[in-house]
Amino acid sequence: MNALDTSLALVTGATGWLGSRLVEVLIRGLADDERFREPPGGLRVRALVLPGEDATVLRELSERVDIVTGDVRRAGDCERFCAGAGGAILFHTAGVIHPRRVREFYQVNRDGTVNMLEAAIRAGLRRAVVVSSNSPCGCNPHPDHLFDELSPYRPWLNYGRSKMEMELAVRARAGRMETVIVRAPWFYGPNQPPRQTLFFRMIRAGRVPIVGGGANLRSMAYVDNLCQGLLLAATHPQAAGRVFWIADRRPYAMNEIVDTVERLLEREFGLPCAHRRVRLPGFVSRLAWMADAILQAFGFYNAKIHVLAEMNRTIACSVARAERELGYRPTVELEEGMRRSLRWCIARGLRI
Repeated sequence: MNALDTSLALVTGATGWLGSRLVEVLIRGLADDERFREPPGGLRVRALVLPGEDATVLRELSERVDIVTGDVRRAGDCERFCAGAGGAILFHTAGVIHPRRVREFYQVNRDGTVNMLEAAIRAGLRRAVVVSSNSPCGCNPHPDHLFDELSPYRPWLNYGRSKMEMELAVRARAGRMETVIVRAPWFYGPNQPPRQTLFFRMIRAGRVPIVGGGANLRSMAYVDNLCQGLLLAATHPQAAGRVFWIADRRPYAMNEIVDTVERLLEREFGLPCAHRRVRLPGFVSRLAWMADAILQAFGFYNAKIHVLAEMNRTIACSVARAERELGYRPTVELEEGMRRSLRWCIARGLRI
C-alpha cells in the first residue's frame, strides 16, 4: 500500500460503517488483496468524528490514528481538520442517508462536501476521494440495464439530488485539486449499523417484504471490496477527475439476497428461520414512492417508507471501468460477505 505515497491520510465519517472499516484497512492492511495486504509503514490517519460520537474503537486501533472532533457542516471544523495536511489524501466518506429532515441531505451531503473540499484545497491536500451513491442515477430504466459512468443523472428524490449536487460540486473543483468520485450502491459487511442487523432479524422471522416477484436486481458492495476501490482511486495516477462505480462484480436478485442470508443463518449458524416472506404486489412500492415524495415535499423523511419504495426496483451497475482502468478486482461475493457479516453480529452478541 506504499503507493499511497503519503505519510498522512484523512478520513471523514470515520465512525461510520464504511469509514471505520477504511481506517482499519489503512492501519492494518486489506487481507483479501495482495496489493494492499501490507499496511504502509508509518502512515498516520486523521479521523473526523462528530461531537458526541464514541471514538473508542478508533483510539484502540492504533496510536497512529488521530481523532479530530468536528462537523462537515461547519467550515471552521473542516479548516481545522485539514490544517497542516499538505500533500495528504482525503477519503471523504461522511454523508447522511436516513436523516430526520430533508434539509439535512443538502447540509451534509452537498454543503458539507463543499466545506471539506475548500478546506482541503487551501491546505494543499493532493487528492480527494469522495464517496457518492447510486441515487444520483436513480433506478435502472428496465430490468436488463446496468448503470455505467456515462449514465445520465436521474436522481431519486432528495437523497439522490443532494448526491448529484455534491458530485457536480466535486467536478467543479477538479481543476484546483485531484478529485475522484466513487459511486457505491447498497453495501454490507462488518461494522454494520442497526438497520442492517434488523434486516437479518426480519429475514429470520419471515417478515422481510418481497415486492413483486423478487427478481429485480440490486448491486451491492462488500465493504472490503469498496475499500479496495477507494484505495485504487487514491493511488492510481489516471484516476484523477474520473468517476467509478465500485460494487461486487455482479448484481444480485432480491430473492437471492434473502435466500442467501436465510441459508447461512440455518446451516452455518444454527439459527432456525421461519421460511416465510411478506409478499406484496408491485404497486405497493409505487404507493410508498408517492408517500415518500409527499412527505419529502413537506420537509419530512421516513426511512421505512423510503426503503419500501425501492424494494421492487432494479438498481444495478457495471464495474467494468474500474476493472479496466484501476485494476479493481472484487474478491468477496454475496455468500462469503454475508457469512462474515453474520459472524461479526454473533461475535458481538447482537440479536438476530
